[in-house]
Amino acid sequence: MAILPILHYPDPRLRRDCLPVERFDDGLRELIASMAETMYDAPGVGLAAPQIGEAIRLLVYDPEREEEERQPRVVINPEIVLREGSVVGEEGCLSVPQFYGDVVRAERIVVRFQDGDGTVHEEEHEGLTARILQHEIDHLDGVVFIDRMSALKRDILKRKIKKAAKAGDYTLTA
Repeated sequence: MAILPILHYPDPRLRRDCLPVERFDDGLRELIASMAETMYDAPGVGLAAPQIGEAIRLLVYDPEREEEERQPRVVINPEIVLREGSVVGEEGCLSVPQFYGDVVRAERIVVRFQDGDGTVHEEEHEGLTARILQHEIDHLDGVVFIDRMSALKRDILKRKIKKAAKAGDYTLTA
């Protein structure tokens, strides 16, 4: 396991559409373990493969804040098969550190995915877990949370990022 560098917006690798995972082998299990370690070290509640430069449909997440309660979940080749309701909530992102914004997400989702062994699952989620999954699945489609903000708020946030980068308070690459 290793802590991996996290790409920062506007790195173009964050905009790639990711390819399905087809091989469920030791290399994949090692990548999953490193991603989980990286997520906890950041610290964050989710991390998608494109955030570490891998263009595959893989993410890890864990909404638990208490260290003894932590148990990373692995989601491979996810597909949201049902969205219900709508809720606004503040989001941040390990690829856009220090910046937050309100994003509209489905309140309840059903996700079909594979685990680290390739077994297919279908789960229903709501609340924070639904938000995390929608956020991370967006990364697999080349979407960053600021893309989901209103045009005005997105432009303001982009200007703040540029200003912070010029001041040396924001790194444009990992």
